[in-house]
Amino acid sequence: MKKLVLITLLLLTNIFTLMAQEDPYQWLEDVDGKKALEFVENQNKLSLDVLINQKDYQDIYDKSLAIINATDRIANPTISGNYIYNFWQDKEHERGIWRRTSKESYNSGNPTWETVIDIDALSKKDNVKWVFKGANGLYPKYNRFLINLSKGGGDAVVVKEFDATTKSFVNNGFSIDESKGGASYWDENTLIVASDFGPGTMTTSGYARQVKLWKRGTLLKDAQLIFEGETTDVSSGGYTLRDGDKKYLIVNRGPTFYTSKAFFWENEKLTEIDIPADANANGLLNNQLIISLKSDWNVNGTIYKQGSVISANFTSLLKGKKIIQKIYEPDAFSSVSEISSTKNFLLFNVMNNVKNELYTYIFKNEKWIKNRVAAPDFGTIGIGDTDEFSDAYFFTFQNFLTPTSLYAADASSNSVKIVKSLPSYFDSSKYKVEQFKATSKDGEKIPYFVISAKDIALNGSNPTLLSAYGGFEVSRQPVYSGVIGQAWLEKGGVFVLANIRGGGEFGPKWHQAGLKEKRQNIYNDFHAVAEDLIAKGITSSKHLGIQGGSNGGLLMGVAFTQRPDLYNAVVCQVPLLDMQRYNKLLAGASWMGEYGNPDVPAEWEYIKKYSPYQNLKKDMNYPEVFFMTSTRDDRVHPGHARKMAAKMIDMGYKIYYYENTEGGHGGSSTNAQRAKFNALYYAYLCMKLKN
Repeated sequence: MKKLVLITLLLLTNIFTLMAQEDPYQWLEDVDGKKALEFVENQNKLSLDVLINQKDYQDIYDKSLAIINATDRIANPTISGNYIYNFWQDKEHERGIWRRTSKESYNSGNPTWETVIDIDALSKKDNVKWVFKGANGLYPKYNRFLINLSKGGGDAVVVKEFDATTKSFVNNGFSIDESKGGASYWDENTLIVASDFGPGTMTTSGYARQVKLWKRGTLLKDAQLIFEGETTDVSSGGYTLRDGDKKYLIVNRGPTFYTSKAFFWENEKLTEIDIPADANANGLLNNQLIISLKSDWNVNGTIYKQGSVISANFTSLLKGKKIIQKIYEPDAFSSVSEISSTKNFLLFNVMNNVKNELYTYIFKNEKWIKNRVAAPDFGTIGIGDTDEFSDAYFFTFQNFLTPTSLYAADASSNSVKIVKSLPSYFDSSKYKVEQFKATSKDGEKIPYFVISAKDIALNGSNPTLLSAYGGFEVSRQPVYSGVIGQAWLEKGGVFVLANIRGGGEFGPKWHQAGLKEKRQNIYNDFHAVAEDLIAKGITSSKHLGIQGGSNGGLLMGVAFTQRPDLYNAVVCQVPLLDMQRYNKLLAGASWMGEYGNPDVPAEWEYIKKYSPYQNLKKDMNYPEVFFMTSTRDDRVHPGHARKMAAKMIDMGYKIYYYENTEGGHGGSSTNAQRAKFNALYYAYLCMKLKN
């Protein structure tokens, strides 16, 4: 057997040598990276065994699974008509159940649940590893739903119509094959559908470019086409915009990731809604269209500033007249992170120096009146679901050391009451949270949080995990994690969260400071935080590890290829890494608004300076990177991780590699898979950083 394995490896080596005579890594350039994966699996058989056999692995796995499966977790509420729905996974429900209870029962804190769909049973019946991806209900009774189901956790979904009264799928009801797109009810017998309608109907980013109205009892292929975008667009879609009992059919065309054009469909006609292409429409309330501005907007001589939230009289706007009201204008340290609405009120979640404040607004006498909600201070607030038939809503509060609590609130009385809190999964009294600022290369001050033992010794020997994202206006805020507490803090680790540019912590300007040719700012920010941690004696390069996923995985790739001297461990999850070809893979073309187009020589000039795959060099002192991805990731192609790992192995570097066969871009579909994911990378970090 040993001789057979040796012969196989020699044959593989000879094949790869022959293929590499012109370009040593041309053999990696197959469409889906299968050759790279084959090479990694042949050369890297023992790396996962090394991690699984670490003394910390089983302990972390057991504790992580216990936390994830705990029956006293908060059941996140979704309000649909008279019921509150929730999707739940635990030890008995590996793939999960979609369930419901009455509003009164839910608010009691000890609800009685009724199972509506058992995803485990459905998976067994259909012989498909279904992953529940949400449901769109039929207004106002919500007795029918469009259920979104993914095969193995990818973004593409199958849509099936479901009767909530009989708790069964509708015979000969609406059904849409697997696609990236969306469907929602216009009325009981009509859907607004954006889907794969056949050859030529999808964009180069892999999303729908056609929007149709589909009548019950007809074939989907015969549905009425009401809009068609360009093939080079990111996507097109349609939805119902509601203002009480009034409704409007809206079509969106997305030419780029950060620009869109909205149209109102009525009487077989589309009317463009005249707002800035980079603005976001956040709903309609009392005939006021709520608009978030990503850049300054001059309306009749009045400048509404970048980051502001305004409203426009909707019926006037459709007639070409702009009647604008200013609702909110940020300062240098604040931004609006979430906007939602109840029947009569707007809800604004405002982030001030990476901590949240919650406000309600009501439109009276042609102006907006603001009230602050009595939510807890010094942490992260998340607006939960809202009731469109009343002013009730939910929100959560948490920070690094305070377990998440769910609150029920009423905007009309501005009242707040706690519904449920998570238990403490670790002794937070032992730890402290500090916020510092590092100085980046261009002088910008970059905030970051440090969670450490109160008696930390500043001698450079503390195992430290630094995490960040840095892109797509995504903010990273303090969250409570029992897994981080038990798997890292209680094992002597320090956790650091950096709010680098590219995110949305300080509004659109913070994001735009890292776009395209400015991308290196993001990476300089990250290096600066690492250097500041070392300068303060919190850690040293020997004990400093880093972690990030997706765009954060790209950040990891850049970090260790640009500054291998700073890091001794790298957890690189579902990453982009080959930035020369990223726009050719799956949804990659949609992100050219963020990174630029590598097929344009002038843009490739700045992309190639940081692209990790192209910047790998031989004979460097790189850390032993741990790549983690998913076969079923249909957003960021697993080929990125496969090729990078194969290239590093071929260059002689030791790496660790884990590819889950399902899970989509999240990496995992079940709680057991999530626990394994956690155990692998925390065992790796303990192995690399604690000694």
